[in-house]
Amino acid sequence: MPDMALERLSPQPVCGVDEAGRGPWAGPVSAGAVILDPSAIPPGLNDSKKLSAKARDGLEVQIKQMALAWCVGFASVEEIDALNILQATGLAMRRAVEGLAVTPAFALVDGNYKFQLPCPIRTVVKGDSLSSSIAAASILAKTARDRLMVEADALYPGYGFAAHKGYHAPIHVEALRRQGPCAIHRRSWAPVRALLDDAPGLIG
Repeated sequence: MPDMALERLSPQPVCGVDEAGRGPWAGPVSAGAVILDPSAIPPGLNDSKKLSAKARDGLEVQIKQMALAWCVGFASVEEIDALNILQATGLAMRRAVEGLAVTPAFALVDGNYKFQLPCPIRTVVKGDSLSSSIAAASILAKTARDRLMVEADALYPGYGFAAHKGYHAPIHVEALRRQGPCAIHRRSWAPVRALLDDAPGLIG
């Protein structure tokens, strides 16, 4: 289970940073940044992927109530297509850190890529399983993006966005073949680009 050992390396506030939505074929990429209060850690924090949707929703409320500061940043589909997903992820992370009401001494970032953020960073492989603040950031990033994709399902019916959140799924593949891409599909993604090139057989 994640703990606060890494955050205690500094006497100054430390934020955890994590993303959601790097892999989907549609929708933005999101990033959470959270500075937890060491004396008030929401119980049950964990990597968002290991939690049920109900557990994530409950923890989201607690994190926002108990954290010293939090923010969620996004990079749009247009920015993903223009920059590539790695650079767009860094952009979403910068926006999240810049939006914090408290300036962190440094950021603990999930993974091993050294994104350029407005504060020093320390990368942590599997950080959402090791650091409570990264786990909290992963939950906020995931819940915020999931809500956007549920809203997108109403705007762009037929793709099943509420169920699969833009990821690869049989219903998504079939909808792309039947309807073609919509406004929130990532045109730079190979399966979507293949359809635009009139080669739907490459999807799947």
